[in-house]
Amino acid sequence: MTEPKTLREACCADDYDPNSMPVDRARALIRTFLTPVTTVERVALRAALGRVLAADVISPIDVPGHDNSAMDGYALRFADLAPAGETLLRRVGESFAGKPAAASVGSGECVRIFTGAVMPAGADTVVMQERAGEDAQGVRIAAGAVTKAGQNRRFAGEDLKAGQAVFAAGQLVRPAELGMMASLGIGEVPVYRRLRVAFFSTGDELKSIGTPLATGEVYDSNRYTIYGMLQRLGCDVIDMGVVPDVPEALEAAFASAAAAADVVITSGGVSVGEADFVKQLLDKLGEVLFWKIAMKPGRPLAYGRLGAAHFFGLPGNPVSVMVTFYQFVREALLVLQGQRDVGPLPTFKLPLTTPIRKAPGRTEFQRGVLSGDPANGYTVRTTGEQGSGVLSSMSQANCFIVLPTATGNVAAGELVDVQLLDGLI
Repeated sequence: MTEPKTLREACCADDYDPNSMPVDRARALIRTFLTPVTTVERVALRAALGRVLAADVISPIDVPGHDNSAMDGYALRFADLAPAGETLLRRVGESFAGKPAAASVGSGECVRIFTGAVMPAGADTVVMQERAGEDAQGVRIAAGAVTKAGQNRRFAGEDLKAGQAVFAAGQLVRPAELGMMASLGIGEVPVYRRLRVAFFSTGDELKSIGTPLATGEVYDSNRYTIYGMLQRLGCDVIDMGVVPDVPEALEAAFASAAAAADVVITSGGVSVGEADFVKQLLDKLGEVLFWKIAMKPGRPLAYGRLGAAHFFGLPGNPVSVMVTFYQFVREALLVLQGQRDVGPLPTFKLPLTTPIRKAPGRTEFQRGVLSGDPANGYTVRTTGEQGSGVLSSMSQANCFIVLPTATGNVAAGELVDVQLLDGLI
């Protein structure tokens, strides 16, 4: 299938159904319109944590930089070892990590050596200390302590050679990457600038924390969960607060957000009764596809463009906000940040401990609790009540139980698809 080049073209595609967009098709359409940021910044190594590399990292040195021992023991010449029986050698020095032995190894000689220490000249093999002993006569090497020349010896450049690519552009810098680059003596790296994301909530019933609630009013929790999810993804966030359901206020908020950010996210305002009004308003400022995704929770979802910014209109229910963010927005933001090899959250199968009732026709993302251990195996169960307003279910959950569109009721003991949330929420 040839993917559409514009949002308007997508609306005219034969498989476009704004009233029942399949989850996978919605993801694919969004992916079509994503172009990563291109602005590059050079930052100190520690400041690169959580950023995305904008260029390949090339090793300036060999790693390791010298032949060294893989363990504590004795460096010797393999040719000196007796083909059968014990070998007696004379120790002529010691080699420590960072303090090489001054002596070279000649015939019948050895050097006491420690892990990571430079191999002394003349030696080609290391015998582990457990296979050797030392007394007044010298160092005694047990029969068959090593089987070939070069054993227990790490060669210069064995891990990386100078000029070799260590990491490719698009790599997320995690603690392991920090340590690796530090080991190469790299003090700063080029990274893509952070993605700027503006977000606000809509709804006259929403109140900020610290404001007394009147009948029918609720505190705005969505901005806090969205803020937390964006921070976890390393975005620069612009919290625009709560915008009242007034056309002039909404238009001003959309225009301001689009001018300041790469991505605009709203919660509320895209449900069935509001969609026509909001669509007209957003079409005035850009192009928007309105979907009723064939999923539960999170059926109402909008994606499009506001000027040069991407737009995601998320549902107003707290759980729906988090589910749609992790199923659609997360992947889009990672792509826009410049990360490579980005895809949906990975899934794996586990047995269900309690039955689930479900009607075919929509993909469901139920909040689940994975438990167990390696010895007895792992299982998964739901958190209980799955209403889209039960935000506590997201706090209790450590995974999503993903039930495909065609799936009906699921019995206890059946295998279900599971997506881990640990580290994401």
